Amino acid sequence: MSLNLPDTIADYIKANARLDLHGMLKRFARDAVFIDNGKRYEGLAEIRRLLEEEAMAVKAIFTPDTVREEGASVALEGPADGDFSGSPLRFTYRFTMANDAIETLETTVAA
Repeated sequence: MSLNLPDTIADYIKANARLDLHGMLKRFARDAVFIDNGKRYEGLAEIRRLLEEEAMAVKAIFTPDTVREEGASVALEGPADGDFSGSPLRFTYRFTMANDAIETLETTVAA
């Protein structure tokens, strides 16, 4: 990945590429929120469950190819490949950071 990303986001993306659940989770704040296609998950326990069931179970790996700033957020777009119907699908990931941790991550299927 040659995109210029904040270290926290780059670490999350690299951990996802290895399907490293612990590495992905350690980048979130304790009270983080993950919004996955409109469904809200709050706190590390819920985020862990989401990642186990929706990413790890289908070996979903997101490979961003574009990055842009959107106010206080960093938006990445790119394909997610894995063992799921329609793979690969193009996603947008919007990260909001606080104190070098992911405060909010919102993922949507790109239009």
